[in-house]
Amino acid sequence: MKGSFFLGSKNQPVFEVREMDLNELKEDEVLVRNMACGVCGTDVHIYHGEAGSADVNPPVVLGHEFAGIVEKVGNGVKSLKVGDHVAMDPNMYCQECLPCRMGKKQNCENLKALGVTQDGGFAEYCRMPASQCFKVNEDIPFIEAAMAEPLACVIHGIDIADIHPGQSVLVIGGGTIGLLMVQMARLSGAGKVVLSEPEEGRRKVALEIGADAAIDPIHQDLQAELKQILQADGADVVIECVGKPFAVKQAIESAGFNGNVLLFSVPSPDATVDLPLFDVYKKELHISGSMINPDTHQRAVNLINSGRLQLSKLVTHTFPIEKLEEAIQCQMSPESIKVMVTPEHK
Repeated sequence: MKGSFFLGSKNQPVFEVREMDLNELKEDEVLVRNMACGVCGTDVHIYHGEAGSADVNPPVVLGHEFAGIVEKVGNGVKSLKVGDHVAMDPNMYCQECLPCRMGKKQNCENLKALGVTQDGGFAEYCRMPASQCFKVNEDIPFIEAAMAEPLACVIHGIDIADIHPGQSVLVIGGGTIGLLMVQMARLSGAGKVVLSEPEEGRRKVALEIGADAAIDPIHQDLQAELKQILQADGADVVIECVGKPFAVKQAIESAGFNGNVLLFSVPSPDATVDLPLFDVYKKELHISGSMINPDTHQRAVNLINSGRLQLSKLVTHTFPIEKLEEAIQCQMSPESIKVMVTPEHK
């Protein structure tokens, strides 16, 4: 049973494939044969030595967007059986700290996560509490089932964005999250959905999966194009999915009167932006953030099982676990959308 262990960003090699010692299962645990695991922006942050959703203490197997097949179940597990196809919610909350007790467990002070604080999906197998597993229909491809975690995060963001039927939505950034946001905005009843993205391939995919228009912000005037498309001075809802200060600035500039601005992506911990206070005042803007996926994983799995989303189109590259560093570097390339790691079981 092999896993690709993260040894720390300052070590060479950064990853090392090792045999894993998977001890006897506890009563509430299951052993899952991992079939697909997505490379996330959080993995990229960790690779560069930056913060994840929780503290990372190497050596550890990363990978928190994964799906697989139940291989063994603990004696106390009643909700799952061997052979079930499952998608994992990696986040585990203490239920005791103040945020947890206030119904804000996404801000848990003792957050643990598969693929962050303990071994996750960049391995042939993973053991975990059965409570972290959500059943997926057997006809769903594993590369789609592995999208449940990012989709669950997107659903939480969509809830915060509060899109009303008929409103206009601008999504800034056409990576995996941005293209999920495009689809979810459409399902939420948006009248028009516009994507701002410099890469032509991503703009093309956006138009195929439901965007009404796609703007190249490098070679086109974003504000002028948006005004022409919407016939308004700004979008009702702007969702920023880049994680860079310039994109936040664009989001605030692109919001219409009384607009909702959702800063969804994970920025560098030291990233800042000058806030145009008069614009916030004059336009009565609502600016929000979004943290992981509290209580939205089942909704994500329900949507995947329904077949109402186009997910396979977002997967552009696959790698074995032995080439994890190459997979992460590929995820950083603008030519990729979603990179998957698919363990080769011997």
